[in-house]
Amino acid sequence: MEDYYHQVGGKIPPGPGPNPTSAEPVPLPTVTQTPPQFEHITNFGTTTLWVLFVLMLLSTITFIGLAWRVAIPKRLFYQITTYITLISTFAYYGMATGGGWDYHHIWVDQGHKHDIPDTHKVVLRQIFWARYVDWLLTTPLILFNLGTLAGLSGSNILNIIVAATAMNFTSLFSIYSHGARTTWGWYAMSWVAFATVGWHLVVNARATAQRRGGQLLFNPIALYVVVVWVGYLVIAAISDLSRGISPNEAIIAFAVLDILAKPALGFWLVLGHEKSSSAQVNVDGVWSEGFGHREGLLRVGERERDGDA
Repeated sequence: MEDYYHQVGGKIPPGPGPNPTSAEPVPLPTVTQTPPQFEHITNFGTTTLWVLFVLMLLSTITFIGLAWRVAIPKRLFYQITTYITLISTFAYYGMATGGGWDYHHIWVDQGHKHDIPDTHKVVLRQIFWARYVDWLLTTPLILFNLGTLAGLSGSNILNIIVAATAMNFTSLFSIYSHGARTTWGWYAMSWVAFATVGWHLVVNARATAQRRGGQLLFNPIALYVVVVWVGYLVIAAISDLSRGISPNEAIIAFAVLDILAKPALGFWLVLGHEKSSSAQVNVDGVWSEGFGHREGLLRVGERERDGDA
């Protein structure tokens, strides 16, 4: 048992042990250590992952079909939204087929009354790191869509993307760190990074959208994203950090949030963009014509000379 705790928990539980230098027999401890506790999803959780894979796949196919209906200069939102659900399709397929996760080793101290020695146990909780890879890739794309919709400058879009990346990294570090102070310290940093993202969306981008006349579409979408992302941070705290809910319940909670943050937001964005003339974003030049186009190379008088020739 001591060898197992040394390998899994990284240390040997305290208490009386054998003394190799003593010839006298060592009495057995009165309190035995409990075996490791495993916390992982069941068939219900796996089924949920398969359902999310199918929903993300169908959403991706739908977004591809919608993108073909519009001209290339107007496809920016459609293409990026398609990439978002496509990445999630890959992530959920990996998790549903048994990949993208590992066990996080948690050392838990158990206090007792009546002068009974404290006991210790190792909890092995299943953590889906593929979910964080998904968020690291899709969150910048979502924010690029919103920043473009609001008309933010490239500098501000870069700032908000870096803040969101910091939010995801610190959330991941909080889960895999050891010790309450370190864990909740990383978690507090993720809230600071999220506050930066929220300020850009609710204050900075909102003012820019107001000047462009696109506030009717952007403002409710920005508020919606902020509320949904608050949900991510809250669920992360009560699931993988404090272990307040089971892995199955965490799968369901994150699945609902992913549906709201990706397919639901994507349909709202692209369909609202189609109907809103003030929020139209056209990307011409290299985006639609390629690097070999001659747009802007014609000089005044050249057309007349070509015609005379």
